[in-house]
Amino acid sequence: MNILVFDIETIPDLEGGRRLFGLEGLGDEEVASAMFALRRQETGGQSEFIRHHLQRVVAISAVLRQGEKLAVWSLGERDSTEAELVQRFFDGIERYSPVLVSWNGSGFDLPVLHYRALLHGISAPRYWEVGDEERAFRYNNYLGRYHWRHIDLMDVLAGFSPRASAPLDQIAQLLGFPGKVGMSGGDVWNRWLAGEIDAIRDYCETDVLNTYLVYLRFERMRGNLEEGAYRGECERLRGHLREVDRPHFREFLEAWPEAI
Repeated sequence: MNILVFDIETIPDLEGGRRLFGLEGLGDEEVASAMFALRRQETGGQSEFIRHHLQRVVAISAVLRQGEKLAVWSLGERDSTEAELVQRFFDGIERYSPVLVSWNGSGFDLPVLHYRALLHGISAPRYWEVGDEERAFRYNNYLGRYHWRHIDLMDVLAGFSPRASAPLDQIAQLLGFPGKVGMSGGDVWNRWLAGEIDAIRDYCETDVLNTYLVYLRFERMRGNLEEGAYRGECERLRGHLREVDRPHFREFLEAWPEAI
């Protein structure tokens, strides 16, 4: 079975904001400020979080577990277009038909990817299959909230109750995993303005590492991994991060006790 743990990072869709709100002629920071202000107005000052259809994807990171292989990476290159990133994500589903694993993927990542794929004219038949072409997808597909082809850990662990949902960072730390390393999602826009796309991609990779580790613990709880197998998967990941030996992976390892 192939497992693909994924996470996305986004910024405001500035071109979309210009088009919808008549902001042509303004600079990027001015457009974003206007979009944040409009969102605060819409929510009565409760939030400036941009709605899903106006989020632009700037990074997609993944952990792929396939047979004896394990990989942790960010899709595309630092200068890849949004369309290229989104296409690569859905191409991976076409190729591997993996079980998708996310944290709040049903509530954020996947709806954003739906809108961006629609915008860019991206074909993703495997992802949208619900049994019309392949019967196995009728009762277990990527779209069904209670199916297992996409496991939104936040939703599942909360018993599908939004009131019981928890942040990945806190759950990861409670389990002894590193949690956020280097930055948070709220820093992405300012890091993007500063041209720090590599830092954003690195941060996204540490998020999928935390998600993958929570997933392994979840699989142990479900009875799908015995204790020895769970420990083996953790050691496999440690070994991979040591072998790749990048600064954010070293920082992640330093914050992850050997006994956990």
